[in-house]
Amino acid sequence: MSSQNTSAGRMRAPQRQRGRERVAALLAAADACFVEKGYDGATMTEIAARAGAAIGSLYQFFPTKEALALALLDDHAEALYARMDELAAQPADGDAARLAAQLSSLLVEFRRSRPAFVALADAGGSLPPTHARKIRHELRSRLAALLRAHAPQLDEAAARTAAVVTLQWMKAAVALAFEPALRDREAALEQLGLALRLYLDAVLKG
Repeated sequence: MSSQNTSAGRMRAPQRQRGRERVAALLAAADACFVEKGYDGATMTEIAARAGAAIGSLYQFFPTKEALALALLDDHAEALYARMDELAAQPADGDAARLAAQLSSLLVEFRRSRPAFVALADAGGSLPPTHARKIRHELRSRLAALLRAHAPQLDEAAARTAAVVTLQWMKAAVALAFEPALRDREAALEQLGLALRLYLDAVLKG
């Protein structure tokens, strides 16, 4: 990670191992605070205290709360891209049922393991909308490439459209999986998965 301009409110990258460890501790503390209180509710003072660091140490690397949140959001996004890359590396056999099951569980498991990603992605106007758009664009691009690997006959435009629709299905699965006190959750998820399988079957067969 290269150094970034702090005058623009961006993270200053640490150059030494001790600094990298301090940044990791600050990010972990911020992650927990954002999950518990949301972006607007969390404070830099609380984050520094949770990391066992002086507030000056936090501002040394993250001049603003926004810079801290965006660094954390990027870290989570890179982890999500890596999971999608792992899925893309598997043999592309055009099996819609298998692909639907993998995609349905991908975001659900990611949400379970990294809840701060959703807390920050849903921060709305509190964070620059361009950042969320960039992540959404990257997810759609990777998903379109994955669909084309399973169905080489798809042109780029059709793959992009299918990626938009499929990503919305994946988000719906996350919403159902984590909606509090939802009755018949498993039945609803099963029917949503069936709908995605039928859609992907039509897409992959072209």
